[in-house]
Amino acid sequence: MDRFFELSARGSTVGREVRGGITTFMAMAYIILLNPIILGGATDVTGAKLSILQLTTSTILAAAVSTLLMGVVGNAPFGVAAGLGLNAVVAYQAAPHMTWAQAMGLVVLEGLVIVLLAVSGLRRLIMNSIPLALKHAISVGIGMFIALIGLVDAGFVAKGTGTPVQLGATGHLTGWPVAVFSFGLLLMIVLFVRRTRGAILIGIAVTAVLAIIVNSVVRIDPASWGVVVPRVPEGVIAAPDFGLVGQVDLFGGFSRAGALTATVVLFTLVLSGFFDAMGTIIGVSDEAGLVDAEGRVPRLGAILTVDGVAGAVGGLSSASANTVFVESAAGVGEGARTGLAALVTGALFVVTLFFTPIASVVPAAAAAPALVLVGALMMTQAKNIPWDDLTLAVPAFLTIALMPFTYSITNGVGAGVISYTIVQAAVGRVRQIPWLLWAVTVIFAAYFAIEALRALFV
Repeated sequence: MDRFFELSARGSTVGREVRGGITTFMAMAYIILLNPIILGGATDVTGAKLSILQLTTSTILAAAVSTLLMGVVGNAPFGVAAGLGLNAVVAYQAAPHMTWAQAMGLVVLEGLVIVLLAVSGLRRLIMNSIPLALKHAISVGIGMFIALIGLVDAGFVAKGTGTPVQLGATGHLTGWPVAVFSFGLLLMIVLFVRRTRGAILIGIAVTAVLAIIVNSVVRIDPASWGVVVPRVPEGVIAAPDFGLVGQVDLFGGFSRAGALTATVVLFTLVLSGFFDAMGTIIGVSDEAGLVDAEGRVPRLGAILTVDGVAGAVGGLSSASANTVFVESAAGVGEGARTGLAALVTGALFVVTLFFTPIASVVPAAAAAPALVLVGALMMTQAKNIPWDDLTLAVPAFLTIALMPFTYSITNGVGAGVISYTIVQAAVGRVRQIPWLLWAVTVIFAAYFAIEALRALFV
């Protein structure tokens, strides 16, 4: 096991990997409930809806297969599941113009395109062409992004009435879920700074138990907890329903919705899946100390190939496109450094196929503190950015700022790449810009202008 997963070489142990794998699972388990809600709340062009029960099974199955592959083939501590944002594209951009089977067919094609880019080496070359300063900025931006996700999911930060965001739902901190989150965050911080083994995992577990107790003794609006309401499950075992697995029509979407509409959807899926995963892989690997002096990730080709395969697996199971989860940073914060942690996470998804009631008891108030704490840890990468060089500092800042401000890793990477290329060209360093970076700049420009381009050609 040590040789296969390179435990000693990466400074890890079996215990750390197990704790990290469990922590990653608990931090991303919300997708088991959230993905079915997003996909199940939409209708396709025929008015058909997908079964929530079947979507739950498909979501878990796709996550289990993809994460296990990441552990064995990629040897990386990444959890993989249906990507938020990607599922919204499928539900609200693809489904209104085609059937669910045809929309999932586009998801399979997205995965295959990414696999081809990975196998050809082009995806690795693109990642390696990103300047080191931007790679560190991606880490910092992801840290801010996942911290914001945690604060919003817990209700600590909410959409304001006179401002874009505010403290709590009313401008003040109110409600038991916020109190539980605050307790969990402070507990986790104290445990972590005291170097308690399993600090993040212990924090999640204790806070989840507290949430269940509070919810059982205090009258609370269930909606205030978010997607997952903490309660003692009525049952333990639930039979999985694999009815949606394999319900795919690969090319039907092009004839049903038209070549232009289907191509725009496919382009959006490929670009978002490509750069979301790229940013997450760079950021989480950087936090884990797995990158070399030039910012390169070990076994990158295998990791990128598995990520593409995972996208296709998500389509084949009707769970939407799977991708590397940024919540993997929570497991890294607990010590995960190898694919053994991913095997633990994947195994827990397999078990969850038959114990879905248990997976539905950890609310955002319990898991979100881990995201905030890990976000703080990832911010430390900011010290590696040369802030005294404005030609690097400004693109790095845009990368960092746009991830949380637009709720998108892809948008942050795109803004950083475009601004870096333009600034370097403006100061006479055109020859120092890799041609691949110019190509990526053009692609991102098309991505940001996609609606204008579509209007031009329709």
